[in-house]
Amino acid sequence: MALRIPLPIGPRSGYEFVRSDNSSCSSFGLSLGGSGSGSGSGSRGVAVIKSSLNQQRRDTKDTSPKSSSVLQTPEKIASAFGHETLIADLERLFKQAADPFRPQLSGPFSPSTGVGFSGRPVRVAYQGVRGSYCQEAAIKAFSQVCDAFPCDHMEDAFEALEHKAADRAIIPVENSIDGTIDRNFDLLIRHGDVNIVGELVLPVNHCLLAFPGTSRSDLKRIVSHPQALNHCKTRLESLDLEVEEVSNAADAARFVSENRISDTAVIGSRIAAKEFGLKVMDQNLQDGNCNFNRFLQLGLGSGLEPLSLAGKTRTTVAFSLQNGVSDLFRALWIFESRNVSVTRVEHRPNRSAPIRVVEKGTEEFRYFDYVFILDLEGSVSEAGIRGALKGLEEISGFLRVLGCYTCGH
Repeated sequence: MALRIPLPIGPRSGYEFVRSDNSSCSSFGLSLGGSGSGSGSGSRGVAVIKSSLNQQRRDTKDTSPKSSSVLQTPEKIASAFGHETLIADLERLFKQAADPFRPQLSGPFSPSTGVGFSGRPVRVAYQGVRGSYCQEAAIKAFSQVCDAFPCDHMEDAFEALEHKAADRAIIPVENSIDGTIDRNFDLLIRHGDVNIVGELVLPVNHCLLAFPGTSRSDLKRIVSHPQALNHCKTRLESLDLEVEEVSNAADAARFVSENRISDTAVIGSRIAAKEFGLKVMDQNLQDGNCNFNRFLQLGLGSGLEPLSLAGKTRTTVAFSLQNGVSDLFRALWIFESRNVSVTRVEHRPNRSAPIRVVEKGTEEFRYFDYVFILDLEGSVSEAGIRGALKGLEEISGFLRVLGCYTCGH
């Protein structure tokens, strides 16, 4: 028989569970078991956490490329995100005297006091929810107490910066196993006033989280996001427990905690355990030791000089080419000929002109066009990069420095 778990009731219950066929579960219970329905097919429904708050925001969100609403205060932004009480929650987290995360997550990326912070805590928007790896990155990036708040949608972190509701934003851009998060690069290109001001690369630590007092023999199932489950295949096979996918591991951790569920564990972050009062039964469940997440710290400004000169400096540029992809070799040679190392190349669709039409004799050819994103070793203040950008400008249709910043690991 499938387990029936009551949904949270009260002012903090913003979540419902839906099956993989998008049909809602009963408002009084949830089937997380694998064989309760569809016995003839032998398949089991996948439980997915769905935020009712997200649905409300989708119902009212402007469908234009950029939001036309003007949110001028942090309070209005927080209200729009549905996180009015989050600042108080995070202040509680950071002010706890015995907080084990502060010494382990402190880092060199303390916010500059000369960027208009006026001596107040830095307001940091991060993509995701409480208990996510992005929150962990936000704490790592800002070792002092900060006013951090989550953004349910990727666009929200960028808009929080543009509306001056946040001083900095933390976004994930790449996993060493699964590759890049393309949407965030698209948003970075689209939001011209937002620039990269820092980078953070953190090792992934997938933890097995459970309600306090739960033993291994109590567990019947493990739930997490499909990406985390895929990272932990070998360990999951050895545990020999039922595995269920959810759309958000941090939300699942919160659900397990609030409902005191003792037979279900969640693969999530250590900060999720701290946030929701769960115990860490095991750490580093991921296969191998080459799993890292890369985050970018964003801010407003020119993006032409790093906040700190400590460590290696990186410059990220985006450009399109007048003659299309065939000129990519020329673009790379501009940097090579000036001894500028290109450490990373990405390409994204050129949304302003996605199709290139080329006439060859009497025939007409159509090609997709792209914006290229390069990471360069060095600063825009160096003569080699300055000269290379000037040369690149001659063959590009669009050129923008996305940021000059100190690399972080």
